[in-house]
Amino acid sequence: MNKYQAGMQGQQMAEVFLQHKGYRILAKNYRIKSGEIDLVAQHDNYIIFIEVKYRRGLTYGRPSEAVTSTKQQRIIKTALHYIATRESTEQNYRFDVIEILSQGAETEINHIENAFDV
Repeated sequence: MNKYQAGMQGQQMAEVFLQHKGYRILAKNYRIKSGEIDLVAQHDNYIIFIEVKYRRGLTYGRPSEAVTSTKQQRIIKTALHYIATRESTEQNYRFDVIEILSQGAETEINHIENAFDV
């Protein structure tokens, strides 16, 4: 499995995980020139912009550690574009990270709500 396939597998796992928690997926891989958001979801009067990070092992640290401040700024810029191009009655937004760590036969999913602010 290459890096792209692993990322897509991780994103699918995150999507199923969120749906089981009652989230409604609004968009997948929302892209503009300056960035991408893996998942956009709605839950409890919030529009949530979700970055999914998947790793097979801890060689390079926890998956969430890859969401650097530079990456956060790109996600925020992309989210602002998403908000500006949608008519929405929702006034609450947040940024979550879902980290998925596979080590052998074990897979851990950690949902970090409000992972960072605008």
